[in-house]
Amino acid sequence: MTTADAYMPNRRHFILLGVAGLVSACGSIQLLPAPMQPQLYILRPQTPAQPMGARVPWRLSVATPDAPASLDTTRIALSRSATTMDYFANAAWNDRAPLLVERLLIETFDASGRITAVDRDTSGLETDFLLETEIRDFEARYATPDGAPEIVVSIQAKLARMPAREIVASANARRTAMAAANNLDSIVSAFSVAAGGAIADITAWTLSAPGGAPAG
Repeated sequence: MTTADAYMPNRRHFILLGVAGLVSACGSIQLLPAPMQPQLYILRPQTPAQPMGARVPWRLSVATPDAPASLDTTRIALSRSATTMDYFANAAWNDRAPLLVERLLIETFDASGRITAVDRDTSGLETDFLLETEIRDFEARYATPDGAPEIVVSIQAKLARMPAREIVASANARRTAMAAANNLDSIVSAFSVAAGGAIADITAWTLSAPGGAPAG
């Protein structure tokens, strides 16, 4: 037996031990937990009954609202001072805030029974007027760290005559609602109250806005 032959079994032994150690190490790897998925919340406002009024003989398209980057998100915004913005942890709307407002506007116009046709601006519907909106405020505001917040919803609206997109009227709807407690279920309920009120105000205003009649 040569020196090389005598060495080979030992080398194989060390290789097998190394493989066994690697398998053993792999078997002890702890998998990291999956990131926590946020709880999704839905706005379900109890829209006030629309005031009585004549049915308008025109068609309306609703543009997706503009919003600052801090509000153009699915995250639920909160503010603890006039100069800060934050979000609730592990909680989110079921869609971006502008899309929530757009959907609620269309549903409220439909529910009014006072308009010939209403749809999204992207639907291709030929319309007489375009409603453009901008979300200015859509957050829970805290006066104290542990107290229930006040919900503030503010939406700027402009009504434009089509197809020239001539602005014929503008208005601002602002509603607030106090959360019953400092927990997300109460806070989302207050969001529904404030958002529903602002949406109802814009709907009623649009249907009776000065200049809200087809030209000619």
